[in-house]
Amino acid sequence: MPWWGVASALLANVLYSTGFVLEKRALATLPALSTRQPARVVGHLLSSPLWLGGSLALAAGFAAQLAVYRTLPLAAAQGIFVSGLVLLLLLSSVVLGERTSGRERQSIVAILVALVLVVASLRGEDARAVARTAPPATLLVIAVPSLAAGLLLYRSAERRARRRHRLPTAGVPYGVAVGLLYGVSSLAIKGVSGLLTTHDVPAAAGQLFRSPYPYLLLFTGAAGLVLSQTALQRCRASVIVPVCTTVTCVFTVVCGTVAFGEPLPADPLRLALRLGGTAVAVTVLLALPRHDAPPVPRAAEAPYLRPSIPRARSSAPTSPVLPGVEP
Repeated sequence: MPWWGVASALLANVLYSTGFVLEKRALATLPALSTRQPARVVGHLLSSPLWLGGSLALAAGFAAQLAVYRTLPLAAAQGIFVSGLVLLLLLSSVVLGERTSGRERQSIVAILVALVLVVASLRGEDARAVARTAPPATLLVIAVPSLAAGLLLYRSAERRARRRHRLPTAGVPYGVAVGLLYGVSSLAIKGVSGLLTTHDVPAAAGQLFRSPYPYLLLFTGAAGLVLSQTALQRCRASVIVPVCTTVTCVFTVVCGTVAFGEPLPADPLRLALRLGGTAVAVTVLLALPRHDAPPVPRAAEAPYLRPSIPRARSSAPTSPVLPGVEP
């Protein structure tokens, strides 16, 4: 069994979770970010040492992810990546002080179940079934509509968020939109990992830059940076990151298996375990709440302690009360 691939995936989880939490903490000290001013967003981010530390952790997680994709099939790798949500929820609670709901705590258990199912489906021969590249036409047919859908969904979420008298969003639409972008990025990372080699480096570099992978990475990296950081500043990391990770996982498993042509396990039991892990990941996404609870007014917290307002006394002369007449 490719244990070192599993170890690389778990290391990537630690690096990604740490990076997101550091970035979220840095964003709390920055001015309000807006996707309408991307250059200003990047300027604010680069001015924060704490945010730069988080981005370095994410870059190290990216390097570990390259090693994972050279060893594990897409479906297995994504199932392990989802387990990083457990650490993310714990860190967001301890470091950021974000309160998790009962439903979100139940999702931690479901994620652990998904991890166990996917790891149980792995065998040593899986490394030999790992595909290296995908046909460019197939990849672009999948990537371009997905990127367009992600951008449109994010724009729609922005419009709804500007409406008055609306419940504060928990960040699920933002997470789905960014997850689609990162899903395409994950396919590009998979393609880059398949072309990296230490033999004949100039030829490998030429083949890499003739492929769509580096250009998809460039676009998703730039767009994902602005969109994800803006959403992360507005919403809880314990919602944004799990939704984004789950969408990325499901997208990569479904579309990546088609694009790269990696076979699923032939053994019925292993197939059921791997598909079951993916199904649990989808369940986690559907179980997360769409809105945060609105703040409770003080009057509602203590209705019986509401101060009484004295009635103003009238300055008009009162009419005399005649004997025997009810006032």
